[in-house]
Amino acid sequence: MIDDDEPPAATVFQVVAEVWGVTGQAERLSGGEESAAYRLGDHVVRIGPAGHDPAEARWCHAVALFAARLLPEAVAPLPAPLPDPLSAPLADRLADPLPVPAGTTLVQVAGHPVSVWPYAAGAPLDAEPSAAELVGGARLLARLHRALADLRPPPRPRPAFQETGLYGEPPADAPELADPELDRWLAAFHAAHPARHPLHGDYHTGNVLFRHGAPVAVLDWDEAFTGAPEVELAAAAAEWGEYEPGPAKEFVAAYHEAGGTAGELDDETLAQLVRHKIRRECAYFHKAAGRGDAHDEDDLAYHHARLALFRDLRP
Repeated sequence: MIDDDEPPAATVFQVVAEVWGVTGQAERLSGGEESAAYRLGDHVVRIGPAGHDPAEARWCHAVALFAARLLPEAVAPLPAPLPDPLSAPLADRLADPLPVPAGTTLVQVAGHPVSVWPYAAGAPLDAEPSAAELVGGARLLARLHRALADLRPPPRPRPAFQETGLYGEPPADAPELADPELDRWLAAFHAAHPARHPLHGDYHTGNVLFRHGAPVAVLDWDEAFTGAPEVELAAAAAEWGEYEPGPAKEFVAAYHEAGGTAGELDDETLAQLVRHKIRRECAYFHKAAGRGDAHDEDDLAYHHARLALFRDLRP
């Protein structure tokens, strides 16, 4: 949910026209929990929530740009083409120093990060993945991990949301799922799995577009971080497999057959990493409620089902 102080779209589009040279009839796109997105012809303008550190977004953008060089499906932000100064009225509305440097992928408008992306034709899955879609998603994740395996970025300016509790520190934002045994297991797992490379960070079915049954685009890099690829593989397998053991294992098998960088996941490892994912989902549920999002009966039922699954998956 984009916050109430979202800057006027007309102002954003004026800035986008000057910085990127992108114009056109705007169409508000659906989706996005914290950002607003508008299609302008062959481009998408994203307006992020106020208060986010632009250094975080630029770090994530750099990961996406690297991936896009090797993976056609990776949708990356468009760098600004020219370092021309902006007109004075618009310059006053930006937080970045002027002139806007060539190559920047982000400007701040009224405290909101604004970026421009290519429009990708396709649609996210609106139902449980078919067997072919599940395999396609797993193979694409394997290729994505291979594309990112050699990237060594500087440390992320702030840890990603998914990293809280990941290395064994008890997460304070999901108190009802406190589990010292899981904390110890996560610490031991990461000590035994030191290999790290950048990850998409939010590889679920809503962030992958399909066309004619095949995945054609990976979107939304806001949660990218550097970590063990097994963490993302387990989370994606749970998401794409609808939290059912059979489909989740099929996802993992297809990923490995496609040459992904993650190691093998035994039943305990898959279960414990999925439990970490559930704990982060629970924390996000509270975060959304704290910013004023209304949870309906379906949301509450989903939340309580995840709490039960967290307990049921305990080895």
